[in-house]
Amino acid sequence: MTMTVDRTAPRDLAPEVPARLSLTPNTTLAGQLDGAWWPHSRDLAAELPPLAAALAEPWGRITRVTVNPAHWPVVPRRVSVGVRTLHVGWFTEQDPDKLILLSYAIGRWDLLVIPPETAPAAAARLMAAAAIPGSVLTAGVLMANEAAIGRGIRDAARREAAWEGEGGACMSPLGAPMGRSALPLSANGWR
Repeated sequence: MTMTVDRTAPRDLAPEVPARLSLTPNTTLAGQLDGAWWPHSRDLAAELPPLAAALAEPWGRITRVTVNPAHWPVVPRRVSVGVRTLHVGWFTEQDPDKLILLSYAIGRWDLLVIPPETAPAAAARLMAAAAIPGSVLTAGVLMANEAAIGRGIRDAARREAAWEGEGGACMSPLGAPMGRSALPLSANGWR
């Protein structure tokens, strides 16, 4: 028996993966961002419907979305969300790490867009930072801070691996590992 797989099947037949969101709580503190969104891919046509569905209850119907095309290979003009259409615009002046959502019921919402390839620990830090009420940090600043934190974590891991690779040995002033026998004796004769 043979089976044929149609790879041109429409997207709406595929099960939707829930949106990964972190939203600021309802407070009177206004900040630069209203939360963060961590899409599963860079395909806006596939990622926007679950996002709009997840935001329908807290924010009402999302009617328009704007992005910077720097991180999105294709920016569709319209995306079908159930029986209605979501209008998508792009502006090169907009922060590339931010998504702007417009709703008739609520108004404007700004979300940090976390790149899909981001490690889960880094994404969790970014989602928590973007959801702080009244934060004055912009999307670009949060991404730059996370890049610096990531470099620090990688450097610390590299130093620890080097230490472990040397057996935790002491280093000579010239940078070469020294064995225990090369250490000077203390006054009580212990090394």
